[in-house]
Amino acid sequence: MKQWYESLFEDYAQKYDKECYVQGTVGECDFIEEELDHDRSLKIIDIGCGTGRHAIELTKRGYSVTGVDLSENQVKRAKEKAQEAGVAIDFQTQDARNLPFDGEFDLAIMLCEGGFSLMETDEMNFDILKEATKALKDKGKFVFTTLNGLFPLFHSVKEFYESAQKEGQSQCKDCSFDLMTFRDHNTVVFEDDSGNKKELKCNERYYVPSEITWLLKTLGYKKIDIFGAKLGAFSRKDKLTTEDFEILVVAQKQ
Repeated sequence: MKQWYESLFEDYAQKYDKECYVQGTVGECDFIEEELDHDRSLKIIDIGCGTGRHAIELTKRGYSVTGVDLSENQVKRAKEKAQEAGVAIDFQTQDARNLPFDGEFDLAIMLCEGGFSLMETDEMNFDILKEATKALKDKGKFVFTTLNGLFPLFHSVKEFYESAQKEGQSQCKDCSFDLMTFRDHNTVVFEDDSGNKKELKCNERYYVPSEITWLLKTLGYKKIDIFGAKLGAFSRKDKLTTEDFEILVVAQKQ
């Protein structure tokens, strides 16, 4: 049986690119460039690359990027967009829980919940962190975002989704946050690229900073910095607060 995240992205590439939460690409890539000290000789892997927005923008800026995603439909659209943009990118359909890379990349990025936090068990989510780490060189860096577990303790996730929703975009309803598992169970209502209206029961894992730090230390990261993630405006100056819906993590291997 397919998981909700597999069903969601079967035919949802054109509409996905119009969602409000994927509009911050340029500013997010500015932050990534700063983290790389603008060194264009460095190799990047984009895990859960979706339709390739970060990979394409970074390639346009002169970086070598490999993009991987579980969804064949998303990867197909990423290849089309790269061709339209006139850039050559190695896009592959891969499962982030089992990647075929070993010590090949200087930077791994995993933005906008690119796999991590969507999995149905904590072990699978940890596998994604483990595989991203394995893909990195010895002093590699890992930049990713995840859902902020502090947010639902102070705010309604349902109200947040409602305030962010725009006409013609996907909608989340029936949100219920489980304090024992830190998972939000909800129903996403959307129209796919073929015009079919669909409803999917989803559940996503929220993480608190101490959990992220512990998981990454377990994987051998020595320097772990955690910030608030502002859409399209990632910054080391943004201290994480309970107002941030997402966490931005920057971790460096030993």
